[in-house]
Amino acid sequence: MESKAAYTYYAAFIPGLQDVVAEVIKERLTDVTLRKLLDGAVIFETETSYDKLNFFCFNNIFAVISIIEHRECHGTLVPAASAASALETHINSVINKSLTREAAGIISSNSKKIQSFRIAVSRENTPAAIDEKLRAAAEGYISRLSGLKVNRSSPDAEFWFLFRRVESPPNFSVFMKRLTLRPSWEKSLHSGELPPPLAWTLCRLAHLKYGDTVLDPFCGYGSIPDAALKHFHIAKFIACDNNGEAAAYTAARFKKRKEGEFVLHKADFLSLPALITEKSIDVVITDPPWGLYREIQDERFYERMFGVFAKLIKDGGRVIVLCANKEELLGAVPACFKLQGSIPILLSGKKAAIFQFVKKGTDTC
Repeated sequence: MESKAAYTYYAAFIPGLQDVVAEVIKERLTDVTLRKLLDGAVIFETETSYDKLNFFCFNNIFAVISIIEHRECHGTLVPAASAASALETHINSVINKSLTREAAGIISSNSKKIQSFRIAVSRENTPAAIDEKLRAAAEGYISRLSGLKVNRSSPDAEFWFLFRRVESPPNFSVFMKRLTLRPSWEKSLHSGELPPPLAWTLCRLAHLKYGDTVLDPFCGYGSIPDAALKHFHIAKFIACDNNGEAAAYTAARFKKRKEGEFVLHKADFLSLPALITEKSIDVVITDPPWGLYREIQDERFYERMFGVFAKLIKDGGRVIVLCANKEELLGAVPACFKLQGSIPILLSGKKAAIFQFVKKGTDTC
């Protein structure tokens, strides 16, 4: 029996979540081989084609065309000139047609909707400059092989040359085709709105299960309830926000949900104990104001927040909080909540962490 073709993917995600991502990949792909697990990216091999991957934790997914290891460019502090030289070496190798037939097939295989492309060059997730003649030569090669036209401003597809350093050498560069055809999250989301992959990850870390009633008292534009209701079999989601614009958007976003499946309170979170039955919430998943990049007027904000949680969450209930101010947050946690773990992440260039709590008996609150 002829074996299936193996696909190699490069997937980018929010830095800090590599252990979660590795767990998800191994759980969903029984034949997977993790070739490189990095902070913010993973390279894996599987027989599963892109249309069947069905992952929600990635920002972007790429089809890997070729990888070159750069043993002469080692160490965790790589000069820009060395990284540029490594990238140019890789680009020249492509132009000189050193690709395998399978790799060339990734370039030439495109849907009828794809008519144009551009080349992106990146060093450590930062755009990098290359010699213009070299770029033009690479564009010409890809254009001849794919039949696509060059469009540097608004293309249908992107081919990437990316350099990465790793803690354990050698460093490497990768040539790949972007498979996720959509605008970047920064361009498509409202200010302060969580990227969908992060919202999905928060829901996974909450271990949502069938029949759960979930609360987000600071729902904003609705990323967390959207992830919970789309991808997890919960019974009910209760959302709350006192920002009129965000609440109006969220109300419209979920207006087609079944009655009782989604409830939105346009109110301050402190009023929730009067609106929600005591000890009726199984899980809280939320991204409250951090108090670090935006000032919080209430000095007891986090204390009051956990006071509300203590009233509404069932004993044994779970709490997932995304926050950047670790000291203030943890200093406000009452004795009836146990910290089970925290995961440091980097969100839009800002340091934050995902905190996981479980509620013990009310006698300790």
